[in-house]
Amino acid sequence: MSAKTFELGSGYTISRVIRGGWQLAGGHGAIDRSQAVADLIATFDAGIWTYDCADIYTGVEELIGAARLRLASERGLDVAARMKVHTKLVPDLERLASISRDYIRGIVDQSLRRLKSERLDLVQFHWWDYDQPRYVEAMGWLDELRLEGKVRNLGTTNFDTPRLAEILAAGIPLVSQQLQYSVLDQRPGNSLAALAKQNGVSFLCYGSVAGGFLSDRWLGAAEPATPLENRSLVKYKLIIDDFGGWELFQHLLQALKAVGDRHGVDIATIASAWVLQQPQVAAVIVGARNQAHALANAKIMDVALDAEDRARIAAIIARSPGVEGDVYTLERDRHGRHGSIMHYNLNAGKK
Repeated sequence: MSAKTFELGSGYTISRVIRGGWQLAGGHGAIDRSQAVADLIATFDAGIWTYDCADIYTGVEELIGAARLRLASERGLDVAARMKVHTKLVPDLERLASISRDYIRGIVDQSLRRLKSERLDLVQFHWWDYDQPRYVEAMGWLDELRLEGKVRNLGTTNFDTPRLAEILAAGIPLVSQQLQYSVLDQRPGNSLAALAKQNGVSFLCYGSVAGGFLSDRWLGAAEPATPLENRSLVKYKLIIDDFGGWELFQHLLQALKAVGDRHGVDIATIASAWVLQQPQVAAVIVGARNQAHALANAKIMDVALDAEDRARIAAIIARSPGVEGDVYTLERDRHGRHGSIMHYNLNAGKK
């Protein structure tokens, strides 16, 4: 492993910053398809050549597939082959009780068509409700597709420690778990990290900048009033509240700013670099709305925090009661503050 690459599976290497795809799903405004493809290729040229998408991100798999085709056409198949694409398979809550092998196969085939690929580099499986206990069986069907050659690597998304242990005990060869991890949200660093280490599972982390809250924009700003601009901000504002509230959050931003000034980068870059240096973390997943953002995100891989940097940040984290529970436990409670804002049936009505 170098500072900029990570061997996630045997012979399978990714960039340590991954280009997130959710911002291309249209939730932040209309998407210019031609410009989006150009931006995806600019990300590749900046040294971020791994991409994250999902069956539930409307139109994003198609955009990444178009970028891959353009690379192949303009620069050759060898160059296009360097692009690694991770997708997620997220069955709707209402489908869990009736999920079948054919359903799983159908979603994988759909992703293959959209991405214009013969094999998916990594499929990351998500399951909404543990009261529907068929997630191990579903992972077994995904493993069949791996053995057929349609999927290269298998991962999970947002499973807690006991359920991830079940999947691993069933012999499913997981290489990764995608999860939320930030200086505000330490949940992955507890029991899940120990299990992951024992089983060679690495973390692919989203939320490292808390939807933009961990940025210079919010340093010294007043606590925002509701309603907030979008559901992402609502989600991460709840995390800030659980971290210890707005005042402690401001102290954290001040610490990140001080560290950033030492390295000549902004708060967001330091926040992501901190996550990148946590145990079991292979990569951080970051969004980019344009080419300038992609170039800025690539700088995350150039930052090496020293003991003084880490101590300054740790001193603030130590004052936080911490976000409680295991990974994604709060978000699974459909009647709680966190879970009540989630959308659980994102495939409904889509083809």
